[in-house]
Amino acid sequence: MFKKILIANRGEIACRVIKTARKMGIATVAVYSDADKDALHVKMADEAIHIGPPPANESYIVMDKILDAVKQSGADAVHPGYGFLSENPLFPAALEKIGVAFIGPPVGAIEAMGDKITSKKLAIKAGVSTVPGHMELIEDANEAVKISNEIGYPVMIKASAGGGGKGMRIAWNDDEAREGFQSSKNEAAKSFGDDRIFIEKFVTQPRHIEIQVLGDKHGNIIYLGERECSIQRRNQKVIEEAPSSFLDEATRKAMGEQSVALAAAVDYCSAGTVEFIVDGDKNFYFLEMNTRLQVEHPVTELITGIDLVEQMIRIANGEKLKLKQEDVKLTGWAMESRLYAEDPYRNFLPSIGRLTRYRPAHEGTKPDGTIVRNDTGVFEGGEISMFYDPMIAKLCTWGKDRPAAIEAMRVALDRFEVEGIGHNLPFLSAVMDHERFASGSITTAFIEEEYPDGFSGATLDGEARIKLAAVAAAMNMIAQLRRTRISGALTNHKRRVGKNWVVSLDGENFALKLKARHEGARIKFSTGEKLNVVTDWRPGQQLCLAKIDGEEIAVKVAPCDSGYCLRWRGAEIIASVQSPMVAELAKLMPEKIIPDTSSLLLCPMPGLIVSIAVTEGEEVQEGQALATVEAMKMENILRAEKKGVVMTINCNPGDSLAVDDVILEFE
Repeated sequence: MFKKILIANRGEIACRVIKTARKMGIATVAVYSDADKDALHVKMADEAIHIGPPPANESYIVMDKILDAVKQSGADAVHPGYGFLSENPLFPAALEKIGVAFIGPPVGAIEAMGDKITSKKLAIKAGVSTVPGHMELIEDANEAVKISNEIGYPVMIKASAGGGGKGMRIAWNDDEAREGFQSSKNEAAKSFGDDRIFIEKFVTQPRHIEIQVLGDKHGNIIYLGERECSIQRRNQKVIEEAPSSFLDEATRKAMGEQSVALAAAVDYCSAGTVEFIVDGDKNFYFLEMNTRLQVEHPVTELITGIDLVEQMIRIANGEKLKLKQEDVKLTGWAMESRLYAEDPYRNFLPSIGRLTRYRPAHEGTKPDGTIVRNDTGVFEGGEISMFYDPMIAKLCTWGKDRPAAIEAMRVALDRFEVEGIGHNLPFLSAVMDHERFASGSITTAFIEEEYPDGFSGATLDGEARIKLAAVAAAMNMIAQLRRTRISGALTNHKRRVGKNWVVSLDGENFALKLKARHEGARIKFSTGEKLNVVTDWRPGQQLCLAKIDGEEIAVKVAPCDSGYCLRWRGAEIIASVQSPMVAELAKLMPEKIIPDTSSLLLCPMPGLIVSIAVTEGEEVQEGQALATVEAMKMENILRAEKKGVVMTINCNPGDSLAVDDVILEFE
């Protein structure tokens, strides 16, 4: 077995590999850029080697720097993680020359499957069902438009060397095809150093379902069931689950067998994933094969009990698979929610900064038999950089069935505390509570269809709002009792806490009577509801754990001018608790007027101005491209919300801007 493994990656996947290597008694080596000198993967590894400046193209994807680190450390194997050099065939070839094992597939398989055009041709030859499209290279935007018309809109414009949603655009007309071609080409060049583009038919009502395969160097290949990855935004997966609620056993078997046939056609060994688009009639079409570990691999591990990283290491060491296809059993259900450093209230734009608070839900097996797992690469006090992918953690749950896994995820998301940056925890909670998601009736268009105007927070029903009002009243009682004890000790005058209160949740009032009890409070609403609230919350705590008539609830709490900001199940609500007299007077207070910024184009995220598409004095139309901002390896095109005339341009291509910096001003 290997003595020392270097992980040619960063963040949560580097930490993930280190955990398995440690379990196997193998020493580990981390590599890090200037931005990652204090990163969690650096702290976890047995040793760490510096490889350069923050940009990935000056550090993590510079092959010579990684090879130098391998030589310095004396590592006898390298695990590439995903992204960066994981699917670059030159990397394992270079490792082979210096006698170091690559924990991944052979060069030929990476070359064949890493190129989407070549892989599709091989898939057809291997008898795998494929999507119609143009697999030859496309020279320019005009040719892209011509090909798109021949295939028929909508089409998917994709980077040949792409992955992770980079370099992908959907086009529904000629203008979008022309614009999408150039953006895909730019993103592909920056992310992969390869700007080749191809176009294929976009399947409507699609579900994204992928098959996990595992093969050894002795010709044995098996599949480990499927993962449903249909909850996507901008072609980037957000929530995954295993198995899929859509597949029947016959379709699962057919997809698995075709995946194994494709893997066999390229002498595949190691872990790999064959991705398919599946339509409403369970027809499935090959998309691509990822010749590496997938981000969402934990859900497969949870339902099979197989450590995929361990299998990759053993396969690279020349061991035979001990599993046969008939040994693979899918048990229970697993969910994965990707925690991204992005602001769902600002159209999911990237967010950077310091994690002033980072408290994941506790991992392990719970009393009800469910399991919580959190794969992460960050820690409280750490920095989220603009140089890398915005995913900072993968929260996973397992239950005996799909409803149990979803409920476990709801609870785990409620207890997950993140402060200091914008993040998508509220959105993840909202999806888990969404009726359509719970029913399993999902497609890759779920987010676009259910949140067409973006995400502005979940809407809680009447029963949920009653619970939040009760929690707010109980917290206020605790705070009031604390004040009376302090003031009484100072003045020897005993104050009493009133029984009648009005809780306002974003302006909706709940009148109630409250009776303090040793372990909590008895609350009676004017509408007749009676609730017992038990909590040991204390003022200043940012998570209120309570039981309402025996039901556990976890509410995130932050102080605000008028009371508390409560966050629960994807909703963010301002709660104020007042005496009836103060509540009446509060109705007379004037409303705060929000400043008008409609004549400004504000930078929606910290990022780099790639281009300005207009000039001063130019009249622009609604929907017209104004500027392109790059952040976390993604290009974002900013468009005009209405017709107007550009008065002032305040920046130039190449400038770095902060959130809400003014890019353009309109007359």
